[in-house]
Amino acid sequence: MKGGDLDSQLRDWRSKYVALNQASLQWLLDRPTLPGGWLNTKVNSLTLADYGRDDGLRAPQYTYGWIQGRGLEALVTHAGYLQAEAPDLAARAMNGARSLYENLAALYAEYGNGYFLYDGDRIPIHMDSAGQAHRQLPGAGFATYSQAFMLKGLIAAAQGFDTPREAAWRGHMQTLIADLENGHFIQNERQPLDAAALSGERENYGPRMILLGAAALLRERGHEADAAFGHRFIDHVLNRHMNAKTHLLRDEPDGDLCNPGHAIEFFGFALGFVAADDPRIPQLLQGLLACCEAGFHGPGVAIAVSVKTGAVLEPHFPWWTLPETIRATALAYERSGDERFIEFWRRADTAFWQNYLRSDAPIAFQNRDWTGPVDRVPATSDLDPLYHTGLSLLGAIRVVDRLTR
Repeated sequence: MKGGDLDSQLRDWRSKYVALNQASLQWLLDRPTLPGGWLNTKVNSLTLADYGRDDGLRAPQYTYGWIQGRGLEALVTHAGYLQAEAPDLAARAMNGARSLYENLAALYAEYGNGYFLYDGDRIPIHMDSAGQAHRQLPGAGFATYSQAFMLKGLIAAAQGFDTPREAAWRGHMQTLIADLENGHFIQNERQPLDAAALSGERENYGPRMILLGAAALLRERGHEADAAFGHRFIDHVLNRHMNAKTHLLRDEPDGDLCNPGHAIEFFGFALGFVAADDPRIPQLLQGLLACCEAGFHGPGVAIAVSVKTGAVLEPHFPWWTLPETIRATALAYERSGDERFIEFWRRADTAFWQNYLRSDAPIAFQNRDWTGPVDRVPATSDLDPLYHTGLSLLGAIRVVDRLTR
């Protein structure tokens, strides 16, 4: 692509991403909060109907710590970026973030930890196979995804709202990192958090991938020493999970399953974290290309392919893989100038806008199969348009800003 054509394409993408992010932010801020002051994204992405009290675990009486933590991080981050472009919207976002921070900080402090699911009385619970709720165990000594997401949100917000407590949240994060590196991370939080749950865990790079985002956040906040684990995590994933022949990331060392969506997310976080002269960049770029080539199928990016054969092993394609691909390929092009990443960026952009983004609301269908949208929840039923979609697009916006100065 010629320089002028590429410059025009980048600016078009930027304009589109800015508009969608602002529309999504306004949509969220216009919605009434849930009881207790929580973000309310309890909407069916197929029908746009709000979930009611009879909708099981999708119902408004259930609070997902995972989603509220991601929402807090997203609100603060979008507000910070929008201060120059849309100051009134940025102010609304910060007001919402301040209230959410107080709620989330109180909830985390009440139990000394963060949990996946809370009932209407703000008690952490898990559900058994019969659908009965049980109080979640304290989980002391175990790290989880929800703890990570809640702490990321609290750290992101504390610098603006609660500086005296920021160091405490960072201390909790370092404890979480130590638990993970000591083999005490429980990925499946829909069960009692105990030694039996830990014994059933299999090694997966997912926790390190997610926490690379925390390393970048800590660095942005000026805490370089606290962010040092990011380098260890990148080395760990590349050394233990990258297949030497295909360059795909295996979910488990020596396994055959590759989740291209998670792999692309990892490479995006890694490329955003390392310095411009980092010697691992060629390997990161090679892995990202391999996962993009293996991942694009049907309406989007697959979440399960065979490392040996390349066959698609799971017939569902969640929305989040495409914004993550946009961010990762944008960063990869910035690092390399390789136009193959522009082509994958274009493919991800086209697939997201044509196959996932609704025309009547600034949100995406949560999931699709080969033929169309399906009512299948990828992780939690609560939508999070400002995190997986919004923060990914914001990452690409920042790349365009740097490339077109």
